[in-house]
Amino acid sequence: MRTHLRTGSRGLTALAAGTVAVVAVALLPGSAGAAETSPVGYGAGTTGGGSSAAVTVTSLDAFKTAVTGTAAKTVKVSGIISLSGQVDVGSNTTVLGVGSSSGFTGGGLRLKNSTNIVIRNLNISKPVAPADGITVQKSTKVWIDHNTFSADRDHDKDYYDGLLDITHASDQVTVSWNTFKDHYKGSLVGHSDSNASEDTGHLHVTYHHNYFNNVNSRIPSLRFGTGHFYDNYVVGASTAVHSRMGAQMLVENNVFRSTEVAITTIRDSDEDGYVVERGNDLGGAATEISQVGTLTQAPYSYTAEPASSVVSSVTGGAGAGKIQGLSFGSGRAPALVGVRPAAGPAATRRRSGASPSA
Repeated sequence: MRTHLRTGSRGLTALAAGTVAVVAVALLPGSAGAAETSPVGYGAGTTGGGSSAAVTVTSLDAFKTAVTGTAAKTVKVSGIISLSGQVDVGSNTTVLGVGSSSGFTGGGLRLKNSTNIVIRNLNISKPVAPADGITVQKSTKVWIDHNTFSADRDHDKDYYDGLLDITHASDQVTVSWNTFKDHYKGSLVGHSDSNASEDTGHLHVTYHHNYFNNVNSRIPSLRFGTGHFYDNYVVGASTAVHSRMGAQMLVENNVFRSTEVAITTIRDSDEDGYVVERGNDLGGAATEISQVGTLTQAPYSYTAEPASSVVSSVTGGAGAGKIQGLSFGSGRAPALVGVRPAAGPAATRRRSGASPSA
């Protein structure tokens, strides 16, 4: 991987900072870690299988059959299923893990030319290359929530592929309350510098309340698209948030620890990205922001809790096994295990009437 730092007239900012920017706050209604029954962010409106009757599977063959096609369907995965490569998931599908220890190992799921898919409460581990843990490709309306992604760093960085990659003009995606751990390449959004003709105007992705622990880079790496990264907790990264090839990112109220570079716009591509940064607790990490962006407000309603409460909320609420009574489409909010309401000044509430494609 080539890494080059460029300075000069664009006014590169490379600051090691330990202070937290002050933002306006309002009271957060309910628990800071309340499990949503529908996604917040660019993936809003995703319903997956809706209220369709659930089928429970325990084998790879049964899972492949259950997720095929475009009819509304809800598939519950019970136990760990080993696989090689990836399984294609059809449109209008909800995939739920049963309990805290269900999911896939050795490969992953692919959402290709699909729409309206929900993936929740799965453990997805050790996706051997060229498989990603989850690949979202040419797909829209996707919600990836409360999953645990993991590998190890005992192998070469290319032995496993990405934990979650979103590519080829995919759009309207929310990634929330997941854990990503022990991996080199976390989450890539936009796969190539040469794919502008397909990706420009797409790749709108929200990441919130995710826990990245011992993930080296791509937290996320975004080309061409529009990203909102808020209330995430990042520990042990070399390079975390990376905006490149003209991408616009709003990065707010996150916490970084034991991280070398929290935010960069300048590495590995011929064109820099753009970032608006506010309210983050950098924990001494550097920033490399060559271009301040225009995405100062996300085009949807959301509640961003302050960085001071993020560690407690995210470590208590992110990952598989943290939501009980999963009944997506029932209209009842699942309970969140082990997370108490946040105390004190809790959140920045923001709303914009702009179009999500802006």
